[in-house]
Amino acid sequence: MNKIKTVFITIFSAIFSWLGILAIPVLLMIGVNIIDYITGIAASKYRDEKINSYKGIRGIIKKVCMWLLVCVGAIVDQLLLYASATAGITIGFNFVVASVVAIWIICNEIISILENISDIGVELPPFLLPLVKNIKKQTESKMEREDE
Repeated sequence: MNKIKTVFITIFSAIFSWLGILAIPVLLMIGVNIIDYITGIAASKYRDEKINSYKGIRGIIKKVCMWLLVCVGAIVDQLLLYASATAGITIGFNFVVASVVAIWIICNEIISILENISDIGVELPPFLLPLVKNIKKQTESKMEREDE
């Protein structure tokens, strides 16, 4: 059992060391992806939707594509670092674009989770959904300002 723990800790330590600033958004994204999938399945019974393998696979493919978006963000980050280093400019950050993409996805997933929970019939605190939507909006507007 200790060998399994050691291997598990070593693998995750290496991954999180490599991810750096992206580690927390990735961890959160894993959590909300799983919670959204589970609450989506649970809410489908309250929406008069039938659960079938096609919808299940489609949901999983959607989650995988979210991960691909974060990978694209990481590739853009690496291109920016390479281009700036080639131009002789030192940039002191890694995975900024990927982190922003992950945060945006996390907000979308939380909104979906809240909608699923609401459809199940659980009353939501009135401030929660507007708060998450505001965080998503701020993330979008921050990137739009930097784009201009």
